[in-house]
Amino acid sequence: MSSDTYPPNDDQGDLSPETDEELGAGLARIAELEAANGELNDRILRLAAELENTRRRADREKADASRYAIASFARELLSVADTFERALDIAPAEGVAVNAEAVSGFVTGVKMTERTLASALERHGVKKIDPVGEKFDPNLHQAVAQAPAPGVPAGFVAMTAQPGFVIGDRVLRAAMVIVSTGGDAPPPASGAHIDTSA
Repeated sequence: MSSDTYPPNDDQGDLSPETDEELGAGLARIAELEAANGELNDRILRLAAELENTRRRADREKADASRYAIASFARELLSVADTFERALDIAPAEGVAVNAEAVSGFVTGVKMTERTLASALERHGVKKIDPVGEKFDPNLHQAVAQAPAPGVPAGFVAMTAQPGFVIGDRVLRAAMVIVSTGGDAPPPASGAHIDTSA
């Protein structure tokens, strides 16, 4: 051995009692933290699984809702179809002489069908727009023409060409209307040509 060797270090041997206690407390704390970490990991895995199950359930419910949302409305329309079928049963067969009683029965059946349909639509929040006499509203009405209308102020609906429908605040179909220009119609000049292409 050379003389450059270091003397033995007495500190590397035995640990003092305080160091043993600190080491034991540190190991206990590590075990405690590892247990807490394991518990948190387990909770995270459970929450992730629960979240995935909730997402799948929501997707399934959304698909079912879009697939079957119209089911109750379709059920309502079945009664309309039944009423219409009864009206057609009353209608005279092709080639058979038509009498007033048969026509009256058919008209009554068609009117019942229309009432049943209107009732079914209303129960599902669909409302008819028939705006005669109301101020023209481009959000609800579609002007197909303007014409003078006695007793109806300019800018108001003089006639409904086709009723519209709304569901809640949403327009399903705008009412097609003729808007009054006010006053009386001027008498046509002799030989004047009237453009009816509008």
